Amino acid sequence: MRFFAVLIGCLLLVTPPALADGGDDLGLSGPDRDAIRGIISAQLQAFKRDDGEAAFGYASPTIHKIFQSIDNFMAMVKASYYPVYRSEVVNFGEVLDVNGEPVQRVHIVGEDGRSMVAAYVMQRQPDGAWKINGVYMFKDDAEAT
Repeated sequence: MRFFAVLIGCLLLVTPPALADGGDDLGLSGPDRDAIRGIISAQLQAFKRDDGEAAFGYASPTIHKIFQSIDNFMAMVKASYYPVYRSEVVNFGEVLDVNGEPVQRVHIVGEDGRSMVAAYVMQRQPDGAWKINGVYMFKDDAEAT
């Protein structure tokens, strides 16, 4: 458990991406945008089924190195990303260019009724597939339904 406390502390020290930087000028194709949304949707569905293996499979190699196991990954998600873990309402926003990386904004309402914006940092793999390379959570003051 101490490992998770230290990890969460380290993650909080990292400055989250400024979602207004750069705008939507990545030049992503329609199929890329669809693939990004598909990966995020599939991971959210895996969380709802408590299918840690599938959920962890959508994470980038960097995330795999950080958490090292499905159990560590799922424990972190349950503890720190509960609205993502148990989402009730999911609405996709724009894909932003943040320092050259695509960041998909997702408005989420968790089963607890809290409305959040999840900013999914995406990473293209050498084979062309997209993986989730991190998620930043922000309070969402807008209506998500």
